[in-house]
Amino acid sequence: MALKDYQDDMESCCRCSACKFVPLEVMTGQEFSNCCPSISRYNWHSYSGGGRMGFGLGLIHGRVDYTPKTVEVIYNCHLCGACDVSCKYGMEFDVLEPLYAMREECVRRGLTFPAWDKLVDSMRNQGPMVAAPTAKRGQWHQGLAVKDIGREKATVLYHAGCLANYDEAAGKVAAAALALLLKAGVDVGIHKNGEPCCGGRAYEMGYRDDAYRQAEQNVAHLKETGVKELVTGCAHCYQYFKVLYPKLGLDHGLKVLHTTEYLAQLVGDGRLQPSKPVDLTVTYHDPCHLGRLSEPWIAWKGVQRERHRRVYDPPRTFRRGTYGVYEPPREILRSIPGLKLSEMHRIREYAWCCGAGGGVRETNPEFAAWTAAERLKEAEASGAEAVVTACPHCAQNLAGSDLKVYDVVEILCQAI
Repeated sequence: MALKDYQDDMESCCRCSACKFVPLEVMTGQEFSNCCPSISRYNWHSYSGGGRMGFGLGLIHGRVDYTPKTVEVIYNCHLCGACDVSCKYGMEFDVLEPLYAMREECVRRGLTFPAWDKLVDSMRNQGPMVAAPTAKRGQWHQGLAVKDIGREKATVLYHAGCLANYDEAAGKVAAAALALLLKAGVDVGIHKNGEPCCGGRAYEMGYRDDAYRQAEQNVAHLKETGVKELVTGCAHCYQYFKVLYPKLGLDHGLKVLHTTEYLAQLVGDGRLQPSKPVDLTVTYHDPCHLGRLSEPWIAWKGVQRERHRRVYDPPRTFRRGTYGVYEPPREILRSIPGLKLSEMHRIREYAWCCGAGGGVRETNPEFAAWTAAERLKEAEASGAEAVVTACPHCAQNLAGSDLKVYDVVEILCQAI
């Protein structure tokens, strides 16, 4: 949708600043009360969800142009969605969608970054959205006797994601997850050669047409494989396959599950039995794409009528982040003997972002590192010895401090 399609939301924003903070009703204290990394880092209203709504309105009416400063404000955002769910605690405005629309317009005008162009070119020309030699691709599954989905039929497709194909740490986690599926007797296959990119990060950066073409190709290919379920350990890939594809009007017909959802089912059914004690106090970081951003996309067409408040005919369902994947990772952690889970102040739909999203890590690494440092400060305050998450991008961006960072899969493997 174009920016103008959200004009009513932008005009209705009352500048209450709810988009900047965790809702008062669930806030646990002043220190960890902010929800938006962008406004917290730059301390200027334009960098908030409401501020960007004002920017969008100015762009529509010609009061603001796409200047270098405007582009800086638009792009220095992780697109984590915290502003959106905090606003929707009491309102019914789409705060996040106009941000995507502004980025799309920036790309149309050629206002992009060389680092992003390089990644998108990689997706166009060689498949993965990683600017690295293709020779490294696909090494993560070496040594595992698993079906090649391009040659053999399987019920479940395990999608590792671009990062797992090139990053050693992420690749080890993907291999461990696949090994657990095989151990439990799951009829699973993978793309042994040439796993395609999901295309979602291109969409976030504003390259909507490229993202659509990639998604369209993927849907056609997925239908050819005959698989029934797609399982992935990358929270970004999970959100794109589950939410973005329907949003783009594409139907792959598959049940999409995150690794933690599938493994939690296997543990619950007794097909995986974590029996070895893991004596560790951990805190769990909710990835944005697995949490608040992963609610199913529900398209709405109808008429908005103004009464005392807005009335939608037919009634409209708003995505408020409530139905993200929050329990399965915690269920796995609670099933492990000796492991203690100590929660942070901001969790579930109000979790603070790790800093890796929105393409910021590639264009403003200082901001990405600052956001991660804020989350690690909160993790330390929980009294935990380690941070556990369920996304390779989160794990990568949170790494490097005194706190160890694990994937849920790694902790589960220690207990089996």
